[in-house]
Amino acid sequence: MTTSSSGHEWIVEAYGCHPVRLADPATLHALFGQLIAELALHPVGAPHWHQFPAPSAHVAGGMTGMVMLSESHLTIHTFPEHGSACLNLFCCTPRAEWPWAARLGELLGATDVRVRHLGREYAPLPIAAP
Repeated sequence: MTTSSSGHEWIVEAYGCHPVRLADPATLHALFGQLIAELALHPVGAPHWHQFPAPSAHVAGGMTGMVMLSESHLTIHTFPEHGSACLNLFCCTPRAEWPWAARLGELLGATDVRVRHLGREYAPLPIAAP
């Protein structure tokens, strides 16, 4: 039996988002719920959320959310004043690629989504012999 020696991390920036959606707890809960369901992730507790004070009378405060997973974690930090959100998903087991741009477009109104998918090695890779 072989075991994986690396995890997978997605670092995601979403731009052009609708500011109201970025400050709406129901929208962000729905995003987490959809991501968890579609990637078959396993929360080990309820998500934790914090809403920041509004930076001005015209823009609601952003939110930070985190859910611990048996696979590791999922986080988001939103910036309604900039129309952007930053997400991070780390999994210690392989997962299919998720349609980040499509889903963040649907739920947050994102028009530009940038995804970096990193392999995270748990142990140093062997050095190849010359």
